[in-house]
Amino acid sequence: MKLTMIITLMMIFVVNLCSAQEPKAEIFTADDFIRQIKKYHPVAKQADILVDRADADVLTARGSFDPSLQFEAGRKTFDRKNYYYYNNPEFNIPMPVGNLKAGVENNGGDFLSPEITKGQSSYAGVEIPIAKGLLMDKRRAALRQAKIFTKQSAQERQIILNNLLLESYSAYWQWAAAYRRYEIYSRFIDIAKKRLNMLRLAFIHGDRALMDTTEAYAQFQNYQLMQSEAFLKWKNAGVELSNYLWQENEKNYFLQDNQVPESLQISTGMHENDSLMVELALQNPIIKIYDYKLSSLEVDRKLKLQNILPYISVKANLLNKGYDVLKNINAYQFENNNKWGVEFKIPLFLREARGDYKKTQLKIKETNLELQYKRLQIVNKIKSYLNEYHATTQQLEITQSMYNNYQVLLRNEELKFEQGESSLFLVNSRESKLIELLDKQIDLMLKYYKVKYAIYCTVGILQ
Repeated sequence: MKLTMIITLMMIFVVNLCSAQEPKAEIFTADDFIRQIKKYHPVAKQADILVDRADADVLTARGSFDPSLQFEAGRKTFDRKNYYYYNNPEFNIPMPVGNLKAGVENNGGDFLSPEITKGQSSYAGVEIPIAKGLLMDKRRAALRQAKIFTKQSAQERQIILNNLLLESYSAYWQWAAAYRRYEIYSRFIDIAKKRLNMLRLAFIHGDRALMDTTEAYAQFQNYQLMQSEAFLKWKNAGVELSNYLWQENEKNYFLQDNQVPESLQISTGMHENDSLMVELALQNPIIKIYDYKLSSLEVDRKLKLQNILPYISVKANLLNKGYDVLKNINAYQFENNNKWGVEFKIPLFLREARGDYKKTQLKIKETNLELQYKRLQIVNKIKSYLNEYHATTQQLEITQSMYNNYQVLLRNEELKFEQGESSLFLVNSRESKLIELLDKQIDLMLKYYKVKYAIYCTVGILQ
């Protein structure tokens, strides 16, 4: 019997020694995890690229208003005859409405066209539409829509980031819940092991029956199985969490063995009331995207409306000899040295323009209907999440009260067992009920976190 006691004490000493040599646990908090997501995750970087690409589209649209310099030259000689030659550089400045042009000409030759001025001359003029294109044209529409898309892409980036963070938070707290279960089963293994050792000593001294040690050992083994399963789920949850872990060099890495999550903590409640959360949900990025879509369609509608109008363009140029068009400007110059013209064009039935305008109107109507339906969906969704949130917090309060009561019952049963007034079966039964309650509490805490972040994601403020 003494030998058995010595062996038992040596085993306890070895276990404690091994535990002391384990690496110190390092808490990997949710805030540290989310910071890495925002900074290094490829999806977050792709969301940033979406905004950068929209900025590039604005730069492209602004290119339609860039001044341009062009040069045209030619010469023809044949059979010792100088047919013609010309050198014509021109500077073109696009304006919000119309274009400014200025240039110089040097023309000559025996067979030069009569409408071309011989010798050196210069000109400066303007070309302005007075019907179609006066209020809106393709280049102005493209620039306005590109600016709208820049704002829209920022909201799309927020949606992508919100969805990524929602998945990331869910994976983190799944990992934290699995670790919490592993901790609970490990704690009850220690309790069961101490109880088993005490019962064995009591049996050796003849104070307890052999069946008590057998039942205690069976309970200990049951906890070992539960701990093993919890350990597996915790490690697998860590592997799942590693899908979101990236480094600065865009390489994925895995959690370290000594990294553990922060504790599951339940806050007393959300800072915002339900009505405010519903109101905020109607200002989320999805709704704002529809607003920007409608703004872009409104620009398109104005452009299509312009296409119904006739094309009338007025051109006027001031001419002068030599290369200085502004030299000696007077009434004579304006009256005698000028060139002007009018261009008019309109389809007789306007079927293409009217059809395009009608399609744009229908698209606006369709988008408005989609917006109304999306608003209804979001309102119902946020209300459902809020109901689930309040129900979950209430259930957590109940389970906490139940936990306190179960602890009292278990402790009372243990005292009765120590005094010989109860059985180990009843103690194990009380303990099993407590573990079941802790399992339920972890499920509720995990549900609490998921619905909490789902609310923030729906509102569009998940950070």
